[in-house]
Amino acid sequence: MTIELSRRGFCIGTALIGLQTISSSAFAARSEDGTVRLGLVAPTSGPNARYGAFSLRGAQMAAKEINDAGGVGGRKINVMPGDSQGTPVEGVSATRRLIDQDQVDFIIGDVSSSVTLAMQPVVEDAGVLLLNAASSNPMITYKAGVGGFKWTFRNYPTDENRSLLVLQYAAEKKGFTKYSVLSVDTDYGRAAIQFTKKYLLRFKSEILTEDYYKEGEVDFRSVLSKIRDSGAQAIIMYGNADSAPIVGRQMMEVGIAGKIPLIGNAEFNTASTIKAAPKAMEGAIEAAAWLPGYDSPKSKAFVDKFTAAYREAPNNHAYVHWETVHLLAKAIEQAKSIDREKVRAALSGIHYDSAVGEVTFDDHNQARLPMILLEIEGGTPVVKGAYKAEIDYPK
Repeated sequence: MTIELSRRGFCIGTALIGLQTISSSAFAARSEDGTVRLGLVAPTSGPNARYGAFSLRGAQMAAKEINDAGGVGGRKINVMPGDSQGTPVEGVSATRRLIDQDQVDFIIGDVSSSVTLAMQPVVEDAGVLLLNAASSNPMITYKAGVGGFKWTFRNYPTDENRSLLVLQYAAEKKGFTKYSVLSVDTDYGRAAIQFTKKYLLRFKSEILTEDYYKEGEVDFRSVLSKIRDSGAQAIIMYGNADSAPIVGRQMMEVGIAGKIPLIGNAEFNTASTIKAAPKAMEGAIEAAAWLPGYDSPKSKAFVDKFTAAYREAPNNHAYVHWETVHLLAKAIEQAKSIDREKVRAALSGIHYDSAVGEVTFDDHNQARLPMILLEIEGGTPVVKGAYKAEIDYPK
């Protein structure tokens, strides 16, 4: 079945089922201790430590599942964390330590696009495969594969995917054409708006006001008052989950809750955010790589297992790191080796059944995978479909 929004390039991603089975086979030896040394660069301290904690749990849970099933060709996966603190400088230092001191075979990281962009030349010089699971800045894969950095792969949708999908749904399904921007002042937040602007003319739309906030900022009243008086039909927000409840409560204060919905991505769909400002979150439109309530057997099994292990529901970062470790394990299995060149080649041609649909990679080493689009209705996130689109790379 296909969901059409009257533009080419979007189709529904069929949820594919079945957990990945890792079988034993003859493997080329490399690591002296007989394991697969997997570095994980993530912010385990600092303001984004929450994201890093979920990332590490997801990766460790996947590694345990694989190891309990006999490992990858008999090799156990050893997850070795490196704290990026959410900054490029610390991310590069963590990457160098993992490569030079821990002698990791592969690296997954980082949740921050700024950190991942800084990591790319480091892993390229070292010839170590970097499989990103959570950064969304399109520049990462503009520069990867045929773009130059052959050792960088990404198993995550880009801001361009997300921005196009959200804008198209808002225009064609909700009739919105006038927007205000309230986005986080980071590579992530600004890039999302840059790619939104790229497609505005296609939908005969315009941005009336444009504002960015610093991480940790807590007073949005003046900006929201300006938006109230601008004539905007919706607020485009790409930001942090911690900011969304604050923005929602202050939308209620300035009188725009329930009148001007939020669209974009800032974890509008979480129970805590909706509870904090239910009227403001009503009608919020979001595109996500994954949702805990997504209706597929593999996704449900992951949620149940994670919740039982950690006594809290997983978020997106837990899922994408769990799935990415399984994806890497399948590539290693297909390569029948932990030789980096062979695993890189296996990833390039892989067909992997994720919880939201099939994953393959294009010539920029960017995963082609669906995104889930949802809208908050009656205080509940309602999935509108899973879509994917080919990225239009600059010539």
